[in-house]
Amino acid sequence: MGRRAIPSTTLAAAVRAYFGLTQQELAQWLQTTAGFISHLEAGRSALPPAVFDRLLPLARALPPTPATPVAAPTPAGQPFDPDPLLARLDYCRHYAAKARRAARPYAQAAQAVARWQAAEAELLAALPPDAATARATVAHRAAPLPPADVAAWHLLRLRAEALDHEAAALAALLAANGAADGG
Repeated sequence: MGRRAIPSTTLAAAVRAYFGLTQQELAQWLQTTAGFISHLEAGRSALPPAVFDRLLPLARALPPTPATPVAAPTPAGQPFDPDPLLARLDYCRHYAAKARRAARPYAQAAQAVARWQAAEAELLAALPPDAATARATVAHRAAPLPPADVAAWHLLRLRAEALDHEAAALAALLAANGAADGG
């Protein structure tokens, strides 16, 4: 009896399955070979940057992966100690608030840039042609934030959201088991 294949969870396999492509068709799109696609899907080869860049437009079209729910009530008759959960709930709430505070300057900077960008055309039109310094100031203020700042903002925002979700799940678990969440 032959071995049963384990479905691949690689990005290439997900793209191929979503778009109904054969390994040969995906290989043509990525300008590589079907054998290389097979190795990618089996985890025997890494995705080189050039191939990743060609795969990215297809990957962006994939639907988001739904989170697998992990919910289980306390087994009947088993003791329930809420203290570790209460400690974790406190941790989640504290660090979510901390992440939101750390993200605030990035959000404020993005709002300022958006305001400058919205007014940029009108401001430049109102300036005399010889106002090079003022034009440079407007251009500088309307320039997009550095990518590192945008990434930092997103990471902090996502960290706060994840901690908020965890805190909500912990509070619901504690409530279901009759423990006060210290809200």
